[in-house]
Amino acid sequence: MDSQQSRRDFLKTTAGGMAAIGLPYFVGSRAWGANDRLGVGLIGVGGMGNGHLGWALGNRAVEVLAVCDVDAERRESAADRAGDGCAGYNDYRELLDRSDIDAVIISTPDHWHALQSAHACEAGKDVFCEKPLTLTISEGRHLANTVRRTERVLQTGSMQRSSWEFRLACELVRNGRIGKVHTVRVVIGGAPGGDYAPDEPPPPELDWDLWLGPAPWVPYNRLRHPYGFRWFFDYSGGKMTDWGAHHNDIAQWGLGMDHTGPEWIEGQGVFPTEGCYDVATAFEITYEYAGGQKVICSSEGRFGVTFEGEDGWVWVTRGDIETEPKELRDGVFGVADERLYFSPHHHEDWLNCIRTRERPICDVEIGHRSVTVCHLGNISMRTGRKLHWDPAVEQFIDDPDANRWLGHPYRAPWRL
Repeated sequence: MDSQQSRRDFLKTTAGGMAAIGLPYFVGSRAWGANDRLGVGLIGVGGMGNGHLGWALGNRAVEVLAVCDVDAERRESAADRAGDGCAGYNDYRELLDRSDIDAVIISTPDHWHALQSAHACEAGKDVFCEKPLTLTISEGRHLANTVRRTERVLQTGSMQRSSWEFRLACELVRNGRIGKVHTVRVVIGGAPGGDYAPDEPPPPELDWDLWLGPAPWVPYNRLRHPYGFRWFFDYSGGKMTDWGAHHNDIAQWGLGMDHTGPEWIEGQGVFPTEGCYDVATAFEITYEYAGGQKVICSSEGRFGVTFEGEDGWVWVTRGDIETEPKELRDGVFGVADERLYFSPHHHEDWLNCIRTRERPICDVEIGHRSVTVCHLGNISMRTGRKLHWDPAVEQFIDDPDANRWLGHPYRAPWRL
C-alpha cells in the first residue's frame, strides 16, 4: 500500500475516532463535535438533483438546510420533501450567502457547473458537482485553480470510480494482467437529431432568464428544457460529455492518465441538418497518448469500456465485467500489486474527505482532465481536422484557430 493511501486511511480513521470519543475535529475552519451534522444546500433539484436529495435526507451526518431551483414547482416540492427548516431559493447566490451551509451539491445543467462551483468555493463551501464538470476546457482550469486556492474539497460526480467493477477493471489493466495496453475502445451511444418544436412563452413556474444564465439568450423552447439541454452546444456537449464524461474517465483511470491527456485527436462526426439540436448524432474520435496507446471513442459498438492488451482484454460496464483470460475476473492480487483508491460510495467518500481535508476519488483535477478528453473530441469534430494537443500547458500546438475553442464568452453580467 502506498504512502498516500496509508495517510488517507489514517486521517479517516483518526477523524472517525475523534468523533467516537467526543473530541472535536476540524472541517475547514470550523471545529466539529461528535454529534455535529454537515449543513448542506442543493443547487438544482430536478432529475439527478432529486436523487442527491434522497441520499442527503437518508444520511444522519447530513442536514439539508436549503434547496435552490429556478423552477418554482421543483423547488417547493424539494423543500417540502426535506421538511421543516429547509428554505427554498430561486437564485443560488442567496443560498451561498448562508454561513450555516458547509457544502453544496450542484445538479444544474452543464453550462452552470463551473460558475456555480467556483462561486461556492469562494463562499467557503465544499462541493459535489455533477458530471460533466465543465462546458469548456478553460472553465476547468479556472475551477481547478479556484479549488486549490480556496482549499475546498470538490468531488466530481463521475460515480463509476466508486463502483467495484470499474475499479477492478482498472486494477487489472494497471497491474499488467492483459499485457501492454495498445487500444481502449469507449462506446457511449449517439444523440438524437432532427427534432423540432416552435418557441413559446416559458412555463409560469420557470425563471427562464436565470436558467440560461451565462448562456446566450434565446426564447424558451421545450426541446432545450428540462432534459434536452444535452443536445445543444450552448449548454452541453452531447453524448461526448454526457456519457463520455463517465467512460472516458474510466479510460483515463485505467491508463494512469488522471493528470494528463492525449497528444493527438482526430474525430469525425455527423451533425443534424434539420431541427433544433446541434451536437453530433454519431461520431468516432481517435486519441493518441504519449505512450503509444490509442483511445477510440465511438457512438457505435458494444456499450462500455474495453481495454485491449497484448495478452488479453477487459470489458466493463455498469454492473458487469468480462475478461480474457476469464480467470482475471476473479481479481486476485498480491501484496506487491498496485491497488487503486478505494471509495465505499461516491457521496460517502466526499463526506470522508470533507472531514479529513483529503482529495476525493474524483477530485477537481481528475474531473477536469477527464472531461477535457470529451471537449477535445468535440473540438476535433467541429473543426474537421486532426489536432495536436499539449496536455501540460493545455493548449493546441501552433494552432491559434483551434485554441479559440478552449473557452467562450459569458452573457453579461455573468463572468467566471
